[in-house]
Amino acid sequence: MITLLTDFGISDPYAGIMKGVILSVNPFAQIIDVTHGIKPQDIMGAAYLINAVYRYFPKGSTHVVVVDPGVGSGRSIIAVSAGGHFFLAPDNGVLSLVLEDLCADTIIKVENEIYFLKPVSRTFHGRDIFAPVAGHLSKGVGIDSFGPAIPRDQTVTIALPKPYLSESGELVGKVISVDRFGNLITNIDLQKINDTFGFNKDLSLKILIGSHKIEGLSLAYHDAAPGSLLAIIGSMGFVEISLNCGNASEYCGESRGSIVKVSAADKSSG
Repeated sequence: MITLLTDFGISDPYAGIMKGVILSVNPFAQIIDVTHGIKPQDIMGAAYLINAVYRYFPKGSTHVVVVDPGVGSGRSIIAVSAGGHFFLAPDNGVLSLVLEDLCADTIIKVENEIYFLKPVSRTFHGRDIFAPVAGHLSKGVGIDSFGPAIPRDQTVTIALPKPYLSESGELVGKVISVDRFGNLITNIDLQKINDTFGFNKDLSLKILIGSHKIEGLSLAYHDAAPGSLLAIIGSMGFVEISLNCGNASEYCGESRGSIVKVSAADKSSG
């Protein structure tokens, strides 16, 4: 199985051409579009997303990430074997979270041109390098066939914002993406909330974004009245600010990078 995560969009033929190249190498490949809707050049957004989604695919899958503002430059392409999965991406930090969360068995600098299409375009490595290499990986070609192994500390890492505890006891995070429904997806997950505030059933959470305050975490969107804000643990495990039957981003005037604060008070204290 090969998954594709790109910033290509769907109005141009790029994603379709990549699939054609993959199937030319391996006609039996199963190709899954995770999304082609990453914002152009949004390495950070792609880094969060690939780390959230790869685990829902069978081990042995090859995950191809093409968010590549450095295409045609001196940036490298890496192939990674980690956690029973393969990852193929530009070495621009897009795999930072994957490599942080998983212990990589092998990291390869992809440079064996016998697996590339010829000639290699300066602007479409997705077609000429990523797609054929993914096809060969899916056929069982060993990852070490694509180039020399490199250590983890020779790969590019980007500093991704992480939630932290402020001096006033608030868990401070950021909105890392906004989905098509206008849900504001943060980098604060339930585990971080539990680690910070504990599992006390009498704990009352307050979530602040901009001038808006939300009391507690909802279990479903329907817990709030239509047109009302709520906070919920979304399907990827992160706190989301949502508007029942509406667009939270437009309603709050907030977007990616906005600060979100979570604080707690003990109900029993009055």
